[in-house]
This record gives sequence, structure tokens and C-alpha cells, in this order.
Amino acid sequence: MSDTIHRVNHEIRQRHLHVLRVTDLTPRMRRITLGGPELTGFTSLGSDDHVKVLFGCTPEQQQAIDTRSLGRDGSVRPTMREYTPRRIDLQALELDIDFVLHGDGPASTWAAQAAPGQTLDIAGPRASMVVPDIFDSYLLIGDETAIPAIARRLETLPAGRQVLAVIEIENEQERQALPSQAQVEVIWLRRQAENVADFVEHLALPQGRLYAWVALEKTLTRQVKALLLDKGVAEDALKAAAYWRADGAADDE
Repeated sequence: MSDTIHRVNHEIRQRHLHVLRVTDLTPRMRRITLGGPELTGFTSLGSDDHVKVLFGCTPEQQQAIDTRSLGRDGSVRPTMREYTPRRIDLQALELDIDFVLHGDGPASTWAAQAAPGQTLDIAGPRASMVVPDIFDSYLLIGDETAIPAIARRLETLPAGRQVLAVIEIENEQERQALPSQAQVEVIWLRRQAENVADFVEHLALPQGRLYAWVALEKTLTRQVKALLLDKGVAEDALKAAAYWRADGAADDE
């Protein structure tokens, strides 16, 4: 087992899955449980892995995903968005993906009407960034879109680790239970009342060897990353990702 943060690449495979269950976790978060024999061999080693979810994918496009030629012949690409695998059960052949119902966009629109019996295509993960248990403390900063990755991280941490999670949500109804064996403090910030960057600027960092992880809107992610570096967080122990953009654009590459 490596004692450093390291990347593990995976063979990219497209999977055609069926909707098994739909569960409303909060008014704005819906869990879609997918399953089927094509989930066999699915691998996700990192808590913040992501799969590409494909909407309206034709059989020809499914084949192109497998060969990595999708769109290269000038054909129309399916709409794709990236999501964190929230739970994987390979014995039951089940995969949970949590969708934020924000009212617009292909993913939110699909999730709002999803029902058992429907199908959905996914591809990936392309790779996993594995963070071994070498840190004393963790600082996890995100919004609703980051909760699945934060929850997965917390579930894997052992007792004796200190965790501070700062999560921006729409309102108090969006809080979720985040079980962990670690000692966890969760600070929920209401989007309209509190600014994440302002909060982080005055935040006291957890003690010990620290790993920091940030996943917010693109501009906020950049701001928070800069603040943490200024506070002395080691760059090689800091991961910052833009999970979405305020202008509504998405990276479909």
C-alpha cells in the first residue's frame, strides 16, 4: 500500500444500467439507485471519483464511448455530466448517484422524473485519486454537489482523525446525516446568509498534518484555494475542484 497520495487509472467502460429505486434525501437531493449485470467489475477507489452520466445516448454513441471515438466523426455527442458514485455494492450490483434538483439542466431534469424501470448510461471512472490514511486531520469544504464525496470520505476515516467539514446549502432542510468513526464537526452555511470565502478567511485550521479538499462553484473554488494556501496549507495536501459554474456551462469533454 502506498503511503503517498497517488492516482490509479482504470479501463474506461460504458455501462447500460437500470433505475432500481428513487429516494428523496432532502427537498433538493434525490438518490437514484442504478443496477444491472453491466455493473460487474465497476471500480471506484477514491471518495471523490466521478463517472460521466450520459443522457439520451444512442446505441451507436454507446459503442463510440467504448472506443473513445465519440464525436470525432462530427456526429452529435450525447449530453454528459459528471457525478460522484455515492455507494457501490458489487454483490447486489447496485450503484447510488445523488442528484441536486436545482430546477434546470439535463441532469436535474432527468432526475426529477426518474422512476424504476428507466435506463441510464454511465462511463468511467477514468481514474481514482487515492488518499491514504496518513493525515491527522481533514478540512472538507463544499456545497450540495460535494456532499456525496464528503460523505464517502467520512465513511472511510478511522477513529482518531479530526475532521472539519464546511458545507454550503440552500437552507436548513438540506442538511444530511454524515456518519463517521472519526471526530467530525460539520458547519452548515446557508447560501443566502453566509459567504463561504469570507468564512474560510477567518477559519482556524485543524491541527496536525492536514489534508484539505475543496469542491464548490468555479470562482468560489479558486478563492477558497488561494485563502487556504495563504493560511499555510501544503499545496501537495490540497485538492480543489470546480464542481460547477455559475454561468451554467459544463465541461462535457
